[in-house]
Amino acid sequence: MLSYRHAYHAGNHADILKHWVQVLCLQYMKKKDKPFFYIDTHAGAGQYALYEGFAQKTGEYKDGIGRLWAQKKVPDVFADYMTCVQNQNEASLKFYPGSPMVAAQLLREDDRLRVVEMHTSDLKHLEKNLADDPRAQVIYGDGFEQIKALLPPPTRRGLILMDPPYELKEDYKRVLAALQEGLKRFATGTYLVWYPLLNANYSQRFAGQLQQLPCDNWLNVQLQVTEMPGGHGMYGSGMFVINPPFVLREQLLEGLPWLVKLLAQGDGADYRLEISPATK
Repeated sequence: MLSYRHAYHAGNHADILKHWVQVLCLQYMKKKDKPFFYIDTHAGAGQYALYEGFAQKTGEYKDGIGRLWAQKKVPDVFADYMTCVQNQNEASLKFYPGSPMVAAQLLREDDRLRVVEMHTSDLKHLEKNLADDPRAQVIYGDGFEQIKALLPPPTRRGLILMDPPYELKEDYKRVLAALQEGLKRFATGTYLVWYPLLNANYSQRFAGQLQQLPCDNWLNVQLQVTEMPGGHGMYGSGMFVINPPFVLREQLLEGLPWLVKLLAQGDGADYRLEISPATK
């Protein structure tokens, strides 16, 4: 698990979906005056260089944020997300904000960040990136285990992002167990779960397993950028949202057709959007 480095994949199509949904949910949370906690169980480094190092070795960002950056205009539903990226850059695209830095840009003075990271190298970068933010607490440890300590948040309002690497099949089971624990402690929280789309049984079953969790209010969105490969490469990703904002479905329907067209890497690019009966 500790071999995973998100810097190789920063700004790719999966990050676009994940952080776009994150921004939409954070902006909705801010509509109420009462402060809330943002909790990130697998926070990463916080910010990633795209012009050197790991990101240059794979170049995945070129078919992700690179394509959005090149657009003269994006649909309004992407405006806040793109502002978060633009705030990290000047004339050219050099840096990509991870989920902690996206949240730090959007949270208000009374809101709080609790970000967890286990990889010691990423932890150092994360601590540096958030060192001057009095709202933030960086926690070293296992994000799945920290759910018990962090929930429920003192304000009883919270947005929890769960984004493990899924390098091990065990991660799928640990996500489900952590969500069950989280819902016991904080049933009214909004939970965002990112997951990869892979041609493997454990990946194909995962969305259905998430839908069986003890919550009757959920939304599941998948972005597929190419057709399913014969091997185990990632052909897209999904976001499962528990207790989603009531406006999220319409926002996604507004932006997904444009996003699919822009990020398509071959035949089979498409999106899928499911909601629970209670969400309708």
